[in-house]
Amino acid sequence: MQKDFLSIADWSRDEINDIFDLTADLKAKTKRREKHHILDGYSLAMIFAKPSARTRISFETGIYQLGGMALYLSPQDIGIGTREAVKDVGRVISRYNDIIMARLFAHSDILELAEYSSVPVVNGLTDYNHPCQIMADAFTILEHRGSLDGMKIVYIGDGNNIAHSWINFAGQVPIHLVICSPQNYQPDPKTLKDARDKGLSKIELISDPVAAVTDADVLYTDVWASMGQEEEAEARKKIFMPYQLNMELLSHATSDALIMHCLPAHRGEEITDEAIESKHSIVFDEAENRMHVQKAIMVTLARHLNG
Repeated sequence: MQKDFLSIADWSRDEINDIFDLTADLKAKTKRREKHHILDGYSLAMIFAKPSARTRISFETGIYQLGGMALYLSPQDIGIGTREAVKDVGRVISRYNDIIMARLFAHSDILELAEYSSVPVVNGLTDYNHPCQIMADAFTILEHRGSLDGMKIVYIGDGNNIAHSWINFAGQVPIHLVICSPQNYQPDPKTLKDARDKGLSKIELISDPVAAVTDADVLYTDVWASMGQEEEAEARKKIFMPYQLNMELLSHATSDALIMHCLPAHRGEEITDEAIESKHSIVFDEAENRMHVQKAIMVTLARHLNG
């Protein structure tokens, strides 16, 4: 078992399934309002270089439900990698807290933080990947479909951190993954090669949206310009508009295809209001499941910490 949760590629299929089983159990306890203070007395340090509503709310509420407490550390509080070296932050904070969650820009920073931390580190997002989100997404598909094996999941949009984590997931769990991005906006070639080399999933790059979503079980999209890319937003709108997830595009998928988006959504850009509000949408189920999956990840890491 890994000490940290930095990338789905680090975790075996059995370990991923164990997290999903634990997620289902913790979610059921939450719905029954049954106390499950598994992490009673634990503290979670949350380092935010990038702000996020869902990440803060889901982690802070989740650790509280597990009997612990969270400490929110803003960019002004830490200045990780600028005001203070990453390795120093890791060594100091891990002497005060039991788990660290960090939402950062550079992926190299989360790797360094984990290297020097004496407690588990959870990747709340980097520019390279977003593993907690995709674990929540996959769990949500499981809830709705009962299985992931062979499921055709089509990600439409920028080959960003969401795309990379879906590719990492396809390297560990057998699915049919299609990444549909414009030329020059495709995902990292090495990440793609590493997942394909495992020979577990069918992983395709298709630039034509209609061809990509034909017979798809899941259609997934994300914003066209991520945090830090604001200056490119207008140019990207013109390039990505043919990749908008709308009802016409949905008509080429299976009749019961699911629509997903990691949020926040720019309605009228990467997804239409009609699509996100349609009966196909499970967007808010996946948003809720961020908390349940992250609780399972924290419990799993804490158990490893305690031997």
